[in-house]
Amino acid sequence: MPRHFIPEQLTIETREDVISWYESLANREIQNEAGYRQFLADVSELESAVSEDLAWRYIRMTCDTTDKEREKAYLFFVQEIQPHLAPLEDKINNKIVKSPFAADVEKDEAYRIYLRGLRGAVEIFREENVPLQAELASMAQEYAAIQGAMSIEHDGKTITMQQAGNYLMDTDRAVREVVWKKMFERRNADVAKLETLFDAMVQKRHQVALNAGFSNFRDYMFKALGRYDYTVQDCLDFHQSVETCVVPLLRKLTESRRTKLGLDKLRPWDLAVDAEGRAPLKPFSDGADLLEKSLVCLQKTDPFFAECLQTMKKDNLLDLESRIGKAPGGYNYPLAETNKPFIFMNASGNLRDVETLVHEAGHAVHSFLMAPLELNAFKNTPSEVAELASMSMELLTMDAWDAYLPDATDLNRAKREQLEGILATLPWIAQVDAFQHWIYTNPEHTAAERAAKWLELQGRFGPGEVDYSGCEDALKYSWHKQLHIFEIPFYYIEYGFAQLGALGVWMSYCNDAGKALGDYKKALKLGYTRTIPEMYTAAGPGFDFSEGNIKNLFRHLDSYLQRMN
Repeated sequence: MPRHFIPEQLTIETREDVISWYESLANREIQNEAGYRQFLADVSELESAVSEDLAWRYIRMTCDTTDKEREKAYLFFVQEIQPHLAPLEDKINNKIVKSPFAADVEKDEAYRIYLRGLRGAVEIFREENVPLQAELASMAQEYAAIQGAMSIEHDGKTITMQQAGNYLMDTDRAVREVVWKKMFERRNADVAKLETLFDAMVQKRHQVALNAGFSNFRDYMFKALGRYDYTVQDCLDFHQSVETCVVPLLRKLTESRRTKLGLDKLRPWDLAVDAEGRAPLKPFSDGADLLEKSLVCLQKTDPFFAECLQTMKKDNLLDLESRIGKAPGGYNYPLAETNKPFIFMNASGNLRDVETLVHEAGHAVHSFLMAPLELNAFKNTPSEVAELASMSMELLTMDAWDAYLPDATDLNRAKREQLEGILATLPWIAQVDAFQHWIYTNPEHTAAERAAKWLELQGRFGPGEVDYSGCEDALKYSWHKQLHIFEIPFYYIEYGFAQLGALGVWMSYCNDAGKALGDYKKALKLGYTRTIPEMYTAAGPGFDFSEGNIKNLFRHLDSYLQRMN
């Protein structure tokens, strides 16, 4: 995107490099509607430049958490630049929402939604929270560094936790047990450190909420995340619907696994191996092979999808393989000024990596489709919609997974694993979300009470009988692996809403692939210019998470699985 307001050559090395531009906006006189619209365009341009600068600092740091210069560059931004921008951003937001010209612009629904979000930001902004939020960002980086440093020794090699996870699919139970216990011991070594870190984060987050006039951090985050289209009760209803409709199906699968493996009791190292004793699927050999096969897969699904990934390959906007020192997880980071995204993940050679890449490709396609939108704010979609894009892509591409697994039997096995995985994913999402509701509405809880609550929720949403005797702490602290709880609090139920929405998109695709793909792309082009329910309706499924709808979706899923037998 060419710059018109700030200089093309402007780079951000000190806070002075950007503060003057924020100040000029904060102090600008707006004379008419045309001037107001130009003001919004200039704000968008500055936000895009600053957002992309931060994006690259984060990307470089997560690609190598051992590089102290990269960490220093990222922390400098969040500690020395961001806190000084926050009060100026608040002043600009006030200027936008209180302008007499806002009413005319707001007749356009896209601007109404934009201004709705800004009013929420103005309502919750407190200058005393700026240093607290900077400290929380630094603490989130500390969590990433702790996780990124985890590795084990096996077969004479040092391997990452992601790579170690592949051994849990080994058909030799003794191998699985040895590796699982090494992983458990390594994670357990950092339990005290992570518990102390999280205690501090909870207290700081609670203080942020109190400062902003909220009684708890959950209610603060509903406003901060822009959850205007659903309520706390909707989340609680989602938990209940999943417990009623999905957990029983998951527990049947768990019991079936135990029977097929011929075991009296399942142990935690028995949960990832193929229940029929088959060796793990090997859909690709390395990151380069994964990328090339993904291009074929996306091309078969929709040529535009492959075009997006090919552009990213050409522009070196991918880091796919797992390695020591790389942060865990995966993400798609939109580059607001370049108008292209970056995909980061930790591929280690298994089917889950295929799911991850097509998931992140869904986010990437979303970024490309939103590129023509007028303001950067229109591209800042709520997570519920962003995850609908990515989780739908996982299901829409399944028929083209023969790019990775040309054997029909292997392909059907992969599809089954993907669909059965949804049965495990939704209860986990509900458990993580319910856990956070409890944590932040009970901020004075002790670590022991927190562990007890997690185990209680495991009883509600867990997969069934698994024997953790001798390694109980693995279950008690299994939430430590969920980076969202540490780094992006409350950003998780969106995956649940999106997973159900994605099932609806996929159900439409099974009936009429061309129409479903057209509706999917049409919805993604909207960015954040419509409400969440309107965007879900545009994509096909609607924003409906009632027990009746969930039962209908899972009837379709079960019917599909039956036809594969």
